[in-house]
Amino acid sequence: MAYPDGLLSEGERVVTHKHPHFKMLIFPVLMLIVIAGLGTWFALLARDLESPWNTVGLIAVGVVGLILLVWLVLTPFVRWRTTHFIVTTDRVIAREGVVKRTGIDIPMGRINSVQFEHGLLDRIFGCGTLIIESASDEPLTFDDIPSVERVHTLIYRQVNENPYDDYGVQPDHGSQSTQPLPGRQEPPRGRGR
Repeated sequence: MAYPDGLLSEGERVVTHKHPHFKMLIFPVLMLIVIAGLGTWFALLARDLESPWNTVGLIAVGVVGLILLVWLVLTPFVRWRTTHFIVTTDRVIAREGVVKRTGIDIPMGRINSVQFEHGLLDRIFGCGTLIIESASDEPLTFDDIPSVERVHTLIYRQVNENPYDDYGVQPDHGSQSTQPLPGRQEPPRGRGR
């Protein structure tokens, strides 16, 4: 699923769009197998009970199985599917949640450094943790990013290719005038000038 173009600013384009790595779904898939196996076993046991207890037993097994499926399988899958990590030409975007939606946007001009780390298991799965140090107090950590080294390189390139401040003005490297990028606002000027 592509990031909606309507949420991008003028001239901005998506460089990469990722969901967390599928390793986040290993536990839910194992729980699906366990719940299906135990549910079948308990349903067979309940079927052998005397009437009306066999019907009550089957209903109880079905209700408990459904609750466990929603809690341990469906909820993690929906959480995985609604978590987005997007790198655009202007910013890094992270969005997650269904009922309570949270997000953060980090302008490329505010990123001080980008790091990644991955242990042996992460390297086997091809994912890792991305750490972005920006103008905020604490570094921001994004776990289970697929192809973390590639994403790290993409962000590094975007930071170095877009040396613009928040108003789209390229830093002055010795010249007297700076021109804003097309489609961007000029920085506010002080009063009385």
